[in-house]
Amino acid sequence: MHDQMPGPDQTPQHMLEDVLRAAVPEVASAAVAAIAVDGRTVAAAAVGEALRYAGPSGGLRARRPAVAMDALFDIASLTKMFTAAVLVSLAQQGALDLDEPVAARLPRFYGDRPEITVRHLLTHSAGLPASRRVEKEPEEARWDLVLSTPVQGPPGTHLYSDVGMITAGRLAEAAGGAPLDVLVRERVTGPLGLGATTYGPVEPGRAVATEFKRGICVRGEVHDETAHALGGVAGHAGLFSTAADLVRFGEALRTGGGPVLSPAWTAEMLRDQGVPGAAFRQGLGVRIDDPAIVGPLAGAFGHSGFTGTSLVVDPARRLTVVLLTNNVHPLRGRPGIRDLRHAVAAEALRLAG
Repeated sequence: MHDQMPGPDQTPQHMLEDVLRAAVPEVASAAVAAIAVDGRTVAAAAVGEALRYAGPSGGLRARRPAVAMDALFDIASLTKMFTAAVLVSLAQQGALDLDEPVAARLPRFYGDRPEITVRHLLTHSAGLPASRRVEKEPEEARWDLVLSTPVQGPPGTHLYSDVGMITAGRLAEAAGGAPLDVLVRERVTGPLGLGATTYGPVEPGRAVATEFKRGICVRGEVHDETAHALGGVAGHAGLFSTAADLVRFGEALRTGGGPVLSPAWTAEMLRDQGVPGAAFRQGLGVRIDDPAIVGPLAGAFGHSGFTGTSLVVDPARRLTVVLLTNNVHPLRGRPGIRDLRHAVAAEALRLAG
């Protein structure tokens, strides 16, 4: 991927398509991107195939449907931003305090860890490990095993943790009195009109394929092993969405949170929480100035997802940038996703003027 100067007949859409075509199919078999300036989508492109490979060895299918602009992607850890918005909305309502002990809601699992707070979970500073794999455990024991995961150290230092965000989702259920998928729908996607954003499983024909695993090509079911083992609805992963929905979500955060959050509570979610130990500044469920995703958009906030997704919002430049790919199809470990994220961010910077 390299810098390009627009030709006399090249529109913003064509330029964005060129950026994606430089990475497809080497980085991902499908890539969809959208760039909004001041709330108006100024460039959107879909390149590649929603289902390309016949097996994990990389052989091609005879029929390879083109990816659509409104295709559903497994957004992986972008789910964390939605979980955080639910918890902040509950705090805004007075249904919980961000600085209350997790033990107040989950005493069976955190009664002996009263120092860990909701804020610790949302800032990846609870001392919990990155993950807890439970797919080989008895189904009835999986939630208890994840929620009782031992800490690796005292709270206060950044340690990126799916376990913490899974726990945050379960805590939201306890405080909100409903399952997490219902809370996300009632508090975030419903008010914002994000009609395509939902936990899976989703219609396979609308979804792009991810990895070959579990003896199948995963398509329309969550890719993340732990989310899948926990039933598909979890605080760290499991949502499917489209580029248009994610632009709208990013714009809501950029412009003050309405109708999900007040401007003051949005500012609290997006401020630097002062957590040491990270390569970026940590907000509540969002990363600020993460070099892996923002590229030249210094100071922007957002998140990335393991499947090859990212949402970047740059308030100073009035930008929202969405990149959705299936970098894990047919298998994880394909290089180049960071370069593609940076190339799309650079194109957004050019369009912002």
